[in-house]
Amino acid sequence: MEGECRRAKSGPKGQLPADAGVIPRAVKQIFDTLERQNTEYSVKVTFLELYNEEITDLLAPEEISKATFEDRQKKTLPLMEDGKGGVLVRGLEEEIVTNASEIFSLLERGSAKRRTAETLLNKQSSRSHSLFSITIHIKEATPEGEELIKCGKLNLVDLAGSENISRSGAKEGRAREAGEINKSLLTLGRVITALVEHLGHVPYRDSKLTRLLRDSLGGRTKTCIIATVSPSVHCLEETLSTLDYAHRAKSIKNRPEVNQKMMKSTLIKDLYGEIDRLKAEVYAAREKVGVYIPKDRYQQEENERKAMADQIEQMNASLEANQKLISDLQEKYDSELRHSADLSKKLEVTEKCMDHTSNLLSATKEDLKQAQYNLKEKDYIISEQKKAENALTHQACVLRSDLEKYTRDNTSLYSKIARGDKLSATNRSVVNTFQTDLASKLDTLSNTLNASIDQQNMHLKAVEDLCQSCVDSHDRATSELKKKILASKSLYMSHMEAFQNVVLLHKASANATLEDISSLSATSCCSLDQLLVCVEGEAQNIFNDIHKLLTTHRSEMTHFTQQLRESFQISLDRTKEMSTYIIGLFDKYVEETSKLQSHSNNTHEAQMKSIEDFQMVYEVNHLSLFFVCCKIL
Repeated sequence: MEGECRRAKSGPKGQLPADAGVIPRAVKQIFDTLERQNTEYSVKVTFLELYNEEITDLLAPEEISKATFEDRQKKTLPLMEDGKGGVLVRGLEEEIVTNASEIFSLLERGSAKRRTAETLLNKQSSRSHSLFSITIHIKEATPEGEELIKCGKLNLVDLAGSENISRSGAKEGRAREAGEINKSLLTLGRVITALVEHLGHVPYRDSKLTRLLRDSLGGRTKTCIIATVSPSVHCLEETLSTLDYAHRAKSIKNRPEVNQKMMKSTLIKDLYGEIDRLKAEVYAAREKVGVYIPKDRYQQEENERKAMADQIEQMNASLEANQKLISDLQEKYDSELRHSADLSKKLEVTEKCMDHTSNLLSATKEDLKQAQYNLKEKDYIISEQKKAENALTHQACVLRSDLEKYTRDNTSLYSKIARGDKLSATNRSVVNTFQTDLASKLDTLSNTLNASIDQQNMHLKAVEDLCQSCVDSHDRATSELKKKILASKSLYMSHMEAFQNVVLLHKASANATLEDISSLSATSCCSLDQLLVCVEGEAQNIFNDIHKLLTTHRSEMTHFTQQLRESFQISLDRTKEMSTYIIGLFDKYVEETSKLQSHSNNTHEAQMKSIEDFQMVYEVNHLSLFFVCCKIL
């Protein structure tokens, strides 16, 4: 807060140094503003220290300050209510200053008296809180010519930081100081929490620090908080706590009021009253009548003392009840803690057992999977290698015995290596032979497929020609049938005309008998006409049916031809796909064969490199080679 208070002597206007604190900068700005306004003003400052819940005046004269240091239990300043919701410190020295330099001198003098000590975390750690107050009275004139006094006050508070005793290494007196600092800061935190959460009771009176800051916390003033944090990882906990402190304090809502203005006569009257009070106190102290203060002041203090005693008794009773409750809760907490510890131990044991069981289960599952896989692999290999199993088992036993006595049976091992090479060569020859046969068979299959495709094309063409000839023959038969029907119809019509002529001739020659058979002739004519009409209709129906049948047959033949063509195309596509698949399969087989040959060569080289690992390498490569050959065959 103080920083470097001295002004730079080299500057033309006495500028502050770069490391000046908040208080010197605020003082400089205040006096610069007052000088620009060119008004009559007066400035008074106070500087107090709150150490172990005891208030000390840092601006007191030197002899009083020494007495305070020697007997601070008797010389501490009391904190009293002012009757307006605020507090005042009785007996606090007020220094009148006229410029910023005087304030800097007072600030240096008071800062030198502050209690500091060295800890493991800070070489000059503040052991107390400080409050530097600046009170300003400015004279103003109203348009009516009346003089008014405007009062303003600025409180600059330097809070000691919260301290972790285990990390700072504080002991005895330093530990008590740290405890008092943490207690006052804890009370301040409770006040901030109560104000933020709008609780009914705000514990201002639990600490002198909160009583001094009552106006700044939810009161009638404007408040600014500067939180000091460290970027070091070692101070992470303190940094987070400070940021949380400042964040919660930011949520407090104050109700600031404008600076108080009073008439000059009222201020003079108040000053005269203060002078009379001081005179009465001086007279009582000089005459040594009763106590060294006026009786009314003594009565007031006695009443306050009694009220404080009653309050202390109530607080003691409440404290005892709270302590009893705390002890009960502590016992319950301890029992719950022990129970929790037992449960934690049981849980740890159970978790360890569960982890062990899970590991065993996982290992067992893996072993089971491996065993199942090995069993399937063995079943698959056994079906193809029943005859070779006995020989391989005997050979493995011989190889194990030979490996244990490799110095004596070196010749036998080389012979077995030769046999293995011979077997590998035999396998290569078998693979090459199989590859050649497969290539020839694939060529034959490809030729067969091409011939089949050509033959199917020929058959399809023959079917199309046959269908076309059938359609043409049907068309010719239909046209001939139409011609015959038309000829029959014309012949029928000619016969009918001849018959009618004959009838007319007979009618002319047989007029005599016409009357007798007129009725029979009329009936015969009607019947004949009806017969002709029926015969003509039936002939037309037969012609239409034959035409429809031929049309349907033609469409069916066309549809059958289309289906046959589509079936042939599908068969052709499938044949092409089969040919492509067989070619790809052949390519894969060639690739696998090359891989098998390279693998066989690598196996042969590995067998020649290491005699000691001959058994395992030989068995694995021999079995894998035999398995791949069986799979390919």
